Amino acid sequence: MRNFAISALREPPFRADHHGATEQVASESVEWARAFGLVDSSHRVHRLQRADAAGLAGRACPYGSVDGLRLLTDLISWLFVMDDACDEDGLGADPARLGPAISTLIDVLDRCGDPDVVPPAVGPLGDALHDLCRRTRLHDRPALLLRFVSQMREYLLALLWEAANRERRRMPEVAEYVQLRRHIGGVRPCLTLTDLAAAQPLGSTQRADPALVALDLLTVDLVCWCNDLFSYGKESQADPDAHNLVTVLARDSGADEATALRAAANQFNEGLAAFVDAEGALLATGDEGVRHALAARRNWVRATYDWSVVAARYA
Repeated sequence: MRNFAISALREPPFRADHHGATEQVASESVEWARAFGLVDSSHRVHRLQRADAAGLAGRACPYGSVDGLRLLTDLISWLFVMDDACDEDGLGADPARLGPAISTLIDVLDRCGDPDVVPPAVGPLGDALHDLCRRTRLHDRPALLLRFVSQMREYLLALLWEAANRERRRMPEVAEYVQLRRHIGGVRPCLTLTDLAAAQPLGSTQRADPALVALDLLTVDLVCWCNDLFSYGKESQADPDAHNLVTVLARDSGADEATALRAAANQFNEGLAAFVDAEGALLATGDEGVRHALAARRNWVRATYDWSVVAARYA
């Protein structure tokens, strides 16, 4: 399946780069996960190492501070652990089990990383999430902190939607899937922490620019669709009804697997062409802050493709 994705997807026409501290951050992030109990066995440590969160973060944030890269890497590690708990450890197929876990994590988010409030005893995922919020709060950018917390809450609630679908063996329609996939992918909070590392943060007026909002959505879609195509082989073997763009397109159109794969690849390629056009228009009129924001989104699209080509997570 990886060979199909490489041959069918248009390679993002953006410069590829890599943060010089990636290897350092990789080992530090695994130790962070161990310290919080996110990985409590040699198998889980190995699984997290193979996921290569730092490799993805280092490509997506090649010019940020080491502290910013580390925070982003730890977030991606947290998301990988949560994803594995849902997909491979069975939590995501049982809303009755997942619901209480989501509730306690949202309780952590509601505290916004306040260092003066002792978080409840919620276990490794909750403790590590509080640490992510606390460290984000230390940057003293309240609007960005609130955006991060809100996006993480949306991610958690979308997991419940996915779990309910799995329990009922329900396949969503394409439009529904595309919308909720934007949240389940966890890309939005990752973009927010990438923006945190930027030297020129955007103001609220710039962030509300409809053209940039549309580009943000397209960035998230491209990252998620690329992920779906590269992961389809592994996911479809484990669960023929897995939540994946290919599966949803096949069910919606009645197409066979090969046709659905081509349709998903075409959707990515058309989205990439639209991204290039939209980015060009914004670059022509934007200031330095907008250019930094566009570079972050461009890096994420390119990083996802390059990381997916070599990711052991999809092997």
